Amino acid sequence: MLKRNNFVSSPYQPVFEVTRGNIVESIQFGAAAVVDSHGRLLAQLGDPQAVTFLRSTAKPFQALPFIERGGHQAFGLEMHEIAIMCASHSGTDEHVATIKAMQAKIGVTVDDLMCGMHYPFHEATADAMKVRGELPTPYRHNCSGKHTGMLAHAKIRGAPIQTYLDMNNPVQESILQAFAEMCDLPVEKVELGIDGCSAPNFASALYNGAFGYARLCDPSGFSAERAAACRTITSAMTTYPNMVAGPDRFDTLLMELGQGRIVVKGGAEGYQGIGLLPGALGADSPGIGIAIKISDGDPSGRALQGVSLAILQSLGALSASDLEKLAAFGPRKQLYNFRKINIGQSRPAFQLELS
Repeated sequence: MLKRNNFVSSPYQPVFEVTRGNIVESIQFGAAAVVDSHGRLLAQLGDPQAVTFLRSTAKPFQALPFIERGGHQAFGLEMHEIAIMCASHSGTDEHVATIKAMQAKIGVTVDDLMCGMHYPFHEATADAMKVRGELPTPYRHNCSGKHTGMLAHAKIRGAPIQTYLDMNNPVQESILQAFAEMCDLPVEKVELGIDGCSAPNFASALYNGAFGYARLCDPSGFSAERAAACRTITSAMTTYPNMVAGPDRFDTLLMELGQGRIVVKGGAEGYQGIGLLPGALGADSPGIGIAIKISDGDPSGRALQGVSLAILQSLGALSASDLEKLAAFGPRKQLYNFRKINIGQSRPAFQLELS
């Protein structure tokens, strides 16, 4: 029998709730850290030292050492192609055409991709494929842009492309080093795991993930080469947000609304990274990073989207007009049943206190 004195406190707090009538019917727990590019913790939910995998939120860091080496210039990659290297794309025909064009420049093929395959996230594309009897290939996988970038990285380094996912391949060694440096961590403190696409993935404290995003957006403390690479990545993502996600998706629409001020990249199992570029909160505001984790993985995305918007609202990064344009995602939403009767609402369950 479990004794009461063996209870371990959770790093998570209530962050999102759903009501039915006057009763709170469901509560989701989470944690978040808001950090500026100087390393100051500006706000938190739960424990900012909670350690969790970034999953696809790490993709800009995984592209960084390739861009820093000038790989995009060597292969003549354009900005929309850099954006899809940082993407969890929806697998539309446009996304596939972009990947194919990149691979033609790099000199690799779909057979070199080790990401696996699945039907597109974009339902209309998936339905059209099924109607015509087309099976998915690795091109449709949401991580095929990242993997194509890793293949390009291997090619420019003269590293074996057959083992581009192995941790002892120079590609993955340099990615781990860059991630650790961006997030201000010793390499040996980064916990490693295998992502859904078979690439190595990283776990860190939410504080460090947020700090990494702050410095991605505000890289003035790094070398000229790294700072230029960070600016190339954030410019590509914010200029071509549809390449980073896809039609009608949260990351795409929030970056479109931000008009170059906001970098957004979600990850699986309820992780979200957001970066605010310098000046986003006023003329002298530094880069700011936000890392959010919903403890139950948030399969529907409702908590992650609502919490993200509520934090941005508290920081003053989104106006009332901005929030109205994103009302389909929250932060508060009225809920209706199948007869269109209002039965309750979903809403954030916290007040963000800024330090």
